[in-house]
Amino acid sequence: MADNLSKRRQPNRSKINMHEAHEVKYWTHALGVTREVLQRAVDKVGNSAATVRKELGKEADAQ
Repeated sequence: MADNLSKRRQPNRSKINMHEAHEVKYWTHALGVTREVLQRAVDKVGNSAATVRKELGKEADAQ
């Protein structure tokens, strides 16, 4: 279901919604990763932004 753009409210930045293009764009930019890397991290650890950040940090340390 698409977001209702007529209702303005703060986005929930504690979760990553891979089904909303604007959220994917925000998170790929904020984390400095591609959509594919973000998707792999979400698939592996879930959609918690904090957990995904930790996972991406581990991935960067391994390279």
